[in-house]
Amino acid sequence: MSTLKPVIAPCLWFDSEAEPAAKFYTSVFPNSRIRKISHYTDTGYDVHGKAAGSVLTVEFELDGQTFTALNGGPQFKFSESVSFQVFCDTQDDIDYYWRALSTDGREGVCGWLTDRYGLSWQIVPTVLPDMLTAADRARVDRVLKALMGMSKCDLAKLQQAYAA
Repeated sequence: MSTLKPVIAPCLWFDSEAEPAAKFYTSVFPNSRIRKISHYTDTGYDVHGKAAGSVLTVEFELDGQTFTALNGGPQFKFSESVSFQVFCDTQDDIDYYWRALSTDGREGVCGWLTDRYGLSWQIVPTVLPDMLTAADRARVDRVLKALMGMSKCDLAKLQQAYAA
């Protein structure tokens, strides 16, 4: 087995929105940047159907995590079966990411939302995994009951449910 550490980076398939999506995501998250943009050439036009010079891929980082956005065409769409979790320490952080990512998108339940490009996100308090794995099942039940009644997570209400 190799001793090299693998690099795992999500590749997000868009129809033709890779560059505006990457610009949007890098504007939302701190310490983020677009690293490289590649373009289609005439080669393979009969397969990809994209004009030479149009954006093929955008490599970008969100707070140090590398992503690739690919303009692959309309064949595939995002679904809620895959989402990105954003763990937040404060309600202000939850509010910021919720507002930024749900604008022109769709709000879900239990901290889930779908952004304007169809990508799903979970905006959740950092303490939630510990709350949901507590040894005290009554605490877990109270937190779950509170969570199931929320769209955007309310950290104070989750903490109250946990402490009750």
